Amino acid sequence: MAKLTRAQREWKPNTPKKVRSTRMMFASVVLVLEAFVALFAGLALFGLKDKNPLFLILGVVLAVLLVSACAFLAKKWGPAFGWILQLILIAGGFWEPSMFVVGVLFAVAWWYALYAGARIDRENVARARVQAQWDADHPDEEPAAE
Repeated sequence: MAKLTRAQREWKPNTPKKVRSTRMMFASVVLVLEAFVALFAGLALFGLKDKNPLFLILGVVLAVLLVSACAFLAKKWGPAFGWILQLILIAGGFWEPSMFVVGVLFAVAWWYALYAGARIDRENVARARVQAQWDADHPDEEPAAE
């Protein structure tokens, strides 16, 4: 028999599902995709700039920072840290000019992930509030089968 996780052991019937932030999910996707770009940019610069290992190291460090930034998105300073990483990726254009374009496009994707994700989260909270009010007003009705 498989070992149960803490969440599985503590689950009780009619326990509401934990709400996941769409903003955090969207932003995490952008950051992970940027991590791949940072790795490949480091490899490209390594090959183009006389096999200087510094570019490999910087690419790996930036990729690790981008992935680890996903863990900090829930913190108040998390999105600001993401913006700093966006600027670092754009600054890669000083070594490879095409990175200016790639960095700006990812910065736009980052902004949209934060903006649209926050809007969707607000809509979900409002929808849950209306659903809770409806459930309170109609306690005898069965929920629809899924």
